[in-house]
Amino acid sequence: MATQTMAAIVPEVGASLPEASFPITRRDLVRYAGAAGDFNEIHWSERHARRAGLPDVVAHGMYTMALAGRVLTDWAGDPAAVREFTVRFASPVVVPDEEPGTTLDVSALIARDLGDGRFRVDLTVTQGAIRVLSRATAVVQLPSCRR
Repeated sequence: MATQTMAAIVPEVGASLPEASFPITRRDLVRYAGAAGDFNEIHWSERHARRAGLPDVVAHGMYTMALAGRVLTDWAGDPAAVREFTVRFASPVVVPDEEPGTTLDVSALIARDLGDGRFRVDLTVTQGAIRVLSRATAVVQLPSCRR
């Protein structure tokens, strides 16, 4: 039996997508560094992060953006449905060395029906009370909603 995503139903402007929380540990940052080829020391060395003026090791910006994007791809049911995705990096995601690390919280709402099955989605991405991404918007194409 196939799983039906929420995207199979025509979404309404103002509706919320399912919220998600993503744990982030230093181990995740090392894995991402290997996959992305971004070995900047601020993402794994407390000494280098502090030398750069940061409070501690910080997550890669693109890793933060990718986690937020999972809310979109999970909702749409297809990564290719995300046609545009833009953000502004507002604050670094500080990842302490202690377990369980930190948590990134993502919520999203359908801001506009652009027609032809395309929807603008606005995301709110926070670490605790701190908004880490601003102006986070995406255009998602839902083939099942084409008119």
